[in-house]
Amino acid sequence: MCIHFNYAIQATIRQAILQRAGYFVIAALDPIRALARFQQDEFPAVIDALITDHVMPGMNGAEFVRELRKTHPALPVMVISGLEDAEPEYAGMNVRFLHKPLLPDLLLSNLLELLQHSHKSAA
Repeated sequence: MCIHFNYAIQATIRQAILQRAGYFVIAALDPIRALARFQQDEFPAVIDALITDHVMPGMNGAEFVRELRKTHPALPVMVISGLEDAEPEYAGMNVRFLHKPLLPDLLLSNLLELLQHSHKSAA
């Protein structure tokens, strides 16, 4: 299970890549609504990882992750951004920060590593 959060076109492309690789994806385009769903546990299944962009409408990825960590401190999070100078904003938030453009193989390999690390930490 994976949730992917991004702008519409990129979300559609990444969602297709993840689904072809066998992941179940829930795409959310509104960060404020997504946070509310996390806080109220409104997802149809357990979320194993979150993929987000840094630049989003209403709040940036660092603000989103900071709020998310209040209720989901151990959820694996991947942040993808074309802004290299955004990475320091995630210091201490336990996220994997990746730079655009991100080839499908790198998206999938990083997600797999993130999930494997999470499962090892939980064991």
